[in-house]
Amino acid sequence: MTGDAMLIQEVATRDGFQIEPRYVETADKVALVDALSAAGFSRIEVSSFVSPKAVPALRDAAEVFAGIGRRPGTVYVALVPNPKGAERALAAGVGEVNLVASVSETHNRANMGMTPEASIEGFARIMETVKGAHVSTNATVATAFGCPFEGNQPTDKVIAQVERYLALGIGGVTLADTTGMANPRQVERLVARALAIVPAERLTLHFHNTRGLGLANVLAAYGAGARRFDAALGGLGGCPFAPGATGNICTEDLVSMAHEMGIATGLDLDALIGLSRDLPRLVGHDVPGQVAKAGRPGDLHPVPQAA
Repeated sequence: MTGDAMLIQEVATRDGFQIEPRYVETADKVALVDALSAAGFSRIEVSSFVSPKAVPALRDAAEVFAGIGRRPGTVYVALVPNPKGAERALAAGVGEVNLVASVSETHNRANMGMTPEASIEGFARIMETVKGAHVSTNATVATAFGCPFEGNQPTDKVIAQVERYLALGIGGVTLADTTGMANPRQVERLVARALAIVPAERLTLHFHNTRGLGLANVLAAYGAGARRFDAALGGLGGCPFAPGATGNICTEDLVSMAHEMGIATGLDLDALIGLSRDLPRLVGHDVPGQVAKAGRPGDLHPVPQAA
């Protein structure tokens, strides 16, 4: 399978660090974002302007945005939960705000403390806050491929939420497999439905590798026409409000697979492997990524000497 380039958006410093018990120091976050910029990412989700009580690991969002270098051609993204968070994000100079609402009512109440309907009503107020600020907007449909509390979510319900986002004037849409419940056939069907109303350049897929199907789901989505994917260096991440959630698909593993298949990403795989190998120093534990451990498929080894 060769063809159109794959646009990979890095989310480790937000979705990855938010669940880590060890606090990653601001200077280390800034250095990592700068290194990711140098590796060629066109979008990096840097942090989240949420309550420090809710997500203490990201309490330094403003300081991180103040410290990073701004590479031309890279959009620096922040997740915002409400108009106050949007105001803080604008003051920090973000390039894009990402909004999130679950299609599952139970998960949205656990994650956001309100119904999905209330969350989307809040999006309208956020859109008013950022109007005229020259920032792009994206909204995520969380639990789009299944909820750990409610199970499968009807496709029509997911698409209806996407349509509501578009009606608000939100520029981009992400379909998120928040707890890694998706399978490739399900992905093909939902992506095909979504692409009927959202252009490929405005649709992002966000997969977790909870049950080992993350990269298979990427290929299914790519085959159905999707071209934009979130991933986290080292496979870090997970939703703090979802039982059993594990990391995002691993950036360097995804880039390695794409390159081996002749799909361009514009990213420096060697640089990503080096950054991933340094992650245990920052987070205090091993990380799930495989390519950083095994090396690239083309990395050959000397022939063992006969005994």
